[in-house]
Amino acid sequence: MQYTKLGRSNMTVSRICLGTMHFGTRTPDDEAYKIMDKALDIGINFFDTANVYGRDVYCGRTEELIGNWFQQGNGRRDKTVLATKVYGAMLPSPPPNEEGGLSAYKVRKHAADSLKRLQTDHIDLYQVHHIDERISLEEFWTTFDRLINNGDVLYMGTSNYSGWGLAKYQMDAWQKGMVGFVSEQAQYNLLSRYPELEVFPAARDFGISIIPYMPLGGGLLTGKRKADAGSRTAQVEKEYAMDLTTSNQLEAFSALCREIGETESVVAIAWVLANPAVASAIVGPRTVGHLDGLDRAAELQLEPEHIQRLNAIFDINKGRQLKPDVPAPQAFAW
Repeated sequence: MQYTKLGRSNMTVSRICLGTMHFGTRTPDDEAYKIMDKALDIGINFFDTANVYGRDVYCGRTEELIGNWFQQGNGRRDKTVLATKVYGAMLPSPPPNEEGGLSAYKVRKHAADSLKRLQTDHIDLYQVHHIDERISLEEFWTTFDRLINNGDVLYMGTSNYSGWGLAKYQMDAWQKGMVGFVSEQAQYNLLSRYPELEVFPAARDFGISIIPYMPLGGGLLTGKRKADAGSRTAQVEKEYAMDLTTSNQLEAFSALCREIGETESVVAIAWVLANPAVASAIVGPRTVGHLDGLDRAAELQLEPEHIQRLNAIFDINKGRQLKPDVPAPQAFAW
């Protein structure tokens, strides 16, 4: 396994991050425990969750499961860089101050609840799940600074932020003498390259590492040519307006992977990790077998020629009026 520092922090994380969204719902408890055990065995020390995960049963279910796993001993908690998130409503019909969003009133309670479910005394990386444009910068940073000063949280991160949002909040944090954000979770893969336009340039300038989720496009980039009805891949196939059975783009991708001599999953993750803005890629296995090859994906160094050919197959510039050979965001800043 390969490791790196997260953003401007001096915290070391594995270049593969274990996503736990399916734990306690699609993945039974016993299988989730085995996945986490094996993840540590192959060197994955970075685990990502959220307080709303497990919502198909009840929100908080996944955090509870991880907390129970920590209590099985063998130093599991001390070996894990633990990331969770806050923003969403935890109840189907939330009362006032419990709806989606952020406030000092809500975050204080939700952070305490996450700590109880996770059975730990601190969260290593506390991430804002979405941007809340209603909260003032003063309330935002005062709220999270209090959690950091209390020792409940070590570092702050974001998820689904715009480049503008990262710049606005990071500048304010630095003006207050704070570290600010060290990471941003963005949906990023060969089929979804939009973060390259604004989010990546902002993140690089402000010392924020990108932690892509869905690096395999929900299964679209694994070499499948048919999605099972009701599966996550079938859902994403519809969201991405794709047809696995007829996609010339995916056929070209698979052909290149055969030429490289690696599986589609390994190449897709290696491509994501090759971007200098990316620290770690979140992979959400549903079975222990889904962990196979992830260490190879972290180690594989794609040749520049292969990266260029992958970029051409999944061309982000197609149909856009961009300046040739000019990096984003200036490429479309006429």
